[in-house]
Amino acid sequence: MSAAVTRILLTAGPTRAYIDDVRYLTNGSSGRMAAAIARAALAAGHDVTIVSGPVAVAYPPKARVVPVVSTRDMLAACLVELPRVDGVIAAAAPCDFEPAARVPGKIPRKGSGLSLVLEPTPDIIATLSRRARPEQWMVAFALEPGGDPRRALEKIDAKACDLIVVNDLSAVNAGTTAVAVYDAAHAKVGERRGTKGAVSSWLVRLIAVHCSTPVSRRPRGRRPAGPQA
Repeated sequence: MSAAVTRILLTAGPTRAYIDDVRYLTNGSSGRMAAAIARAALAAGHDVTIVSGPVAVAYPPKARVVPVVSTRDMLAACLVELPRVDGVIAAAAPCDFEPAARVPGKIPRKGSGLSLVLEPTPDIIATLSRRARPEQWMVAFALEPGGDPRRALEKIDAKACDLIVVNDLSAVNAGTTAVAVYDAAHAKVGERRGTKGAVSSWLVRLIAVHCSTPVSRRPRGRRPAGPQA
């Protein structure tokens, strides 16, 4: 991200994985952090497109919003937007698993209980990274208990991102957050605690510094192997 106008694709909110036509799996993501990032990026003069799952939060009116429901919907929408942007900030909390089959109608309640077979959903940021042009930058988020960075550092390699933002479970649906940011070399490049608005303004500036380096000089996680699906 440079001082010039940058086109940013921002993912936001939760997604839903439907069990039947009424019930679904989801999580407590509110979209508040993404909304704050969008406001900060717009204030800095950048263009923002938000691909968002179902949320109650209001996004800035100057942002372009693409509403989606499922993780697969979010991935499909992001793949449409990817060629038009300079970089991606993946602040969404998409469902990592979905029922192996969606039951039409409504499953009747029975005293014997209900067992679900869950399958992994597509990895959005890893897929976008595989499809990205070399000059496009990728910033992922990792929600980890206690803000432990160990799994996040594995993710930045597996997902081939430029930066990863690690936060704690306490950030879910809260007005404040504490984040630590690591680069592809696993170096901590900054940390900040405060309101989501204040942290987002700091984060947008940090991304501008670390993602404006020419790609030939910027260390990056390895591209994930596997199909381009």
